Amino acid sequence: MTFPTERAMPVADSLETQQLKATISRSKFFDKAFIVLGIATMGLAILVLGTLIGKLLIDGAAQLNFAFLTKFPSSRAENAGVFSAWVGSLIVIIVTASVAVPLGVGAAVYLEEYAKKNWLADFIEVNVTNLAGVPSIIYGLLGLGIFKYGLGLGPSLATAGLTLSLLVLPVVIVATREGIRAIPGTVREAAYALGATKWQVIWDHILPYSTGTTLTGTIVAISRAFGETAPLIVIGAVNFIAFLPENLLSPFTVLPIQMFDWVGRPDPAFQQNAAAAGIVIITMTLGMNAIAIYLRYHLRRSIKW
Repeated sequence: MTFPTERAMPVADSLETQQLKATISRSKFFDKAFIVLGIATMGLAILVLGTLIGKLLIDGAAQLNFAFLTKFPSSRAENAGVFSAWVGSLIVIIVTASVAVPLGVGAAVYLEEYAKKNWLADFIEVNVTNLAGVPSIIYGLLGLGIFKYGLGLGPSLATAGLTLSLLVLPVVIVATREGIRAIPGTVREAAYALGATKWQVIWDHILPYSTGTTLTGTIVAISRAFGETAPLIVIGAVNFIAFLPENLLSPFTVLPIQMFDWVGRPDPAFQQNAAAAGIVIITMTLGMNAIAIYLRYHLRRSIKW
């Protein structure tokens, strides 16, 4: 005996299902709108950057040659160069990195691996993060009071490097701490299980594995320091220097200061020199970043988890 099969009757979507579909559709719309907005913003930023770099190239390419890089500044635009300025910038950045990177890495290791997790550690963490956003001229005033007058270093390369190291130190600390936090806890546990001491774990595992993130933070920090002008003006950087510094206590000038001086002159030839100096700044910044990125890539490939 057979029975007729019952056909499934279509059931209308419930109110909850309709609301869920509407929510999903709205979320997809906002996701697409955000993607479009992000692409448009990025395109606008690239357009503005390309326009500025193109303007520098158009105005300064004619002045940029070997003689321009090897001549000292002059009161005559056709004889002026940036030799003392780019040498001063290079020395200042070396001093900055030599001070900021070891101190920043050491502070990050202490805060993450040794400091107790209490209100004091939280207070320090909040202040370190906030210091990364302090205007650079405040660090210039700090360097003026501590290094120039307090330690008696005067308006020298040492004062400039130490002042800029204070400026970039919070960025290095924050980046290094993020790199240390990203290391899985199993790495520490495995090292401790094999009898390693705390310092051996940090030196042989924590620091090598966080090197990539540390270098990323260092790249950002050094790039910021390289183009800074306000702190160096405050501590007494010289606009016109026709000699190379003899030591770290010598007077100095840097490329942004030299460029700032030329931009303020009415002679159009000095405007072209300023544009050429801007090209040198961009080239040196990209060169240092490229070296740091290569080191980061090489170190990441050499590390085996």
